Amino acid sequence: MPEPKEDCERVMNYGLPLAEQLLLHHGEFLPFGIAMRPNSEIVCLGAVDSRHYQPVSTSQTELMHSLRNAFIAGARRQEYMTTALFYEARITLPDAAEPKDAVIISVHHRDGYAATVLFPYSLDGSDVRFESPRAQAADFDIFSRD
Repeated sequence: MPEPKEDCERVMNYGLPLAEQLLLHHGEFLPFGIAMRPNSEIVCLGAVDSRHYQPVSTSQTELMHSLRNAFIAGARRQEYMTTALFYEARITLPDAAEPKDAVIISVHHRDGYAATVLFPYSLDGSDVRFESPRAQAADFDIFSRD
């Protein structure tokens, strides 16, 4: 049986190539989510709720909030065991003077694992160059029982 961190890495590794393709083709991407169901099926969550065919939100902040709420609702219904929210941000790393673009992935597992993983990157023509990722512990809130 996989450990929570391994499940989170699997979901993260599923979504990172999608973020990379969006960066290559559009230079940016809207926040999106990837989740793993208890049967290990991986599903994607995006800007459109296919049940209603209407945009969930208009701003990046609203979209992130909507995706987070969708994760929480799915967790309460026990539909998800792992979630990952993908978004872009400008970050300043401790060892760098200038801000950098980064893909940020917030991962949560129902068994108590939560982390934020930063993938600084640069666009070089037809290539996305990712630097070494940096991970840090995150608040465990998607699957909390509050």
